[in-house]
Amino acid sequence: MCHYCGCRQIPLIKEFIAEHETVTNAAGDALRALDTGDVPRAQALLSTMTAVLLAHWKGEEDGLFAVMSTDPEYAPYIEALISEHRELATFLARADLTDAEDAELFRRSTADLHHHIAKEEDGLFPASLTALTGEDWNRSIQAWQSAHPESELHPAG
Repeated sequence: MCHYCGCRQIPLIKEFIAEHETVTNAAGDALRALDTGDVPRAQALLSTMTAVLLAHWKGEEDGLFAVMSTDPEYAPYIEALISEHRELATFLARADLTDAEDAELFRRSTADLHHHIAKEEDGLFPASLTALTGEDWNRSIQAWQSAHPESELHPAG
């Protein structure tokens, strides 16, 4: 993860990164649970991951992604990220970690998720610093809030 551009100081980006950390921590705990044979714990952690990711993706896609994808420079990059969201969502909706094939696919999906997060945190988030206007940030924050109604994050202005 990059630490040089300052995007981590932007409240919305900070929220996205916190969600990434919650999901990757749950994924790591789920993998360790699988390794020790605690499949019920792994399945519960997968449910936690799924809930966090669904809200996270809605906030990203309806806000930051929607705003940035109007720029032809970013649109293909964002389309690929959304496709990755859909692919993982499809798997998570049906994943049964008692099934050996699903457990192995979960391991691969977790590795893919780490790469996906890097594309956002090292690519898209830093680009947002120069690509977005104040109104774009407000729209992005409002979309994130809609996906997280309990949030205290508020648009500027």
